[in-house]
Amino acid sequence: MKNIILFGLLASLALTGFSQDANKAVGIRGGLSSGFEYRVFTDDLNSYKVLLSARRHGLQLTGLKEFHRPNVFDAGQELSFVYGVGAHAGIESWNKYYLEPYYPYAQYRERKTSPVVGLDALAGLEYTIPTLPLVGGIEIKPYFNLFGEDFFDLEVFDVAFTLKYTF
Repeated sequence: MKNIILFGLLASLALTGFSQDANKAVGIRGGLSSGFEYRVFTDDLNSYKVLLSARRHGLQLTGLKEFHRPNVFDAGQELSFVYGVGAHAGIESWNKYYLEPYYPYAQYRERKTSPVVGLDALAGLEYTIPTLPLVGGIEIKPYFNLFGEDFFDLEVFDVAFTLKYTF
C-alpha cells in the first residue's frame, strides 16, 4: 500500500511540474485534530482552508480564513507566519459508563454520539521548499466545541505538523 501511495505522489509530481505561482495546496495534518486539508489562495497573502479531521472518535469539517505574512523574522520569503479564524461542525462519540447501585454492582457501558459545532483559530509557521512544490509547517489551532460529551469544551493546545503539496 505504501508503494502505491509513493508511486502516485511521484507520478503527480512528474506530471504537474514545479510551478512557482501555485494557488492551491493539498496536504496532511498530524496532531490532536489529524486529517487532510485543502487550501485555495485568493491572492498572495490570503487563503481559505478546508480541513477534514478525526478527533474524539468522530469526524469534523473545519473551514478557515487564513492570512499569510512572508519574510517573518527576516528569514527570507520561504518562511511565512500564518494566522486565521474559522468554524467547524461534525460528530463525536464516547462511552458512558453506568454502575448499578445494588449487589452485585454490575457495570455496563453505552455508546453515545452527538453533533458538535464550534469556532477555531489558527497560528503557525510555514516553510516553502524553494526547489520542490512542498510546504512544511507547525501550527496551533485552539478551538471550542458546543454540544458533544461536554456541553462546552475548550482546547487551547491543538498543536500539529503539516505537509502540503502546492499546485
